[in-house]
Amino acid sequence: MWDFIAALGLVFAIEGILFAAMPHMAKDALRSAAETPPDRMRIIGLGSAILGVILVWLARGL
Repeated sequence: MWDFIAALGLVFAIEGILFAAMPHMAKDALRSAAETPPDRMRIIGLGSAILGVILVWLARGL
């Protein structure tokens, strides 16, 4: 459970840094995401989740 909370905190920290450092690019990215069809978003989300699980698995296995 503590690993999940640490990972969630890391996500918030990285997103916060990106929004603070490049607010215009963040707005453009959000606008682009809003215009992306749901099916494509679903595929991108599934691919990202799979990649994330693989990266965590590899990192924890080393």
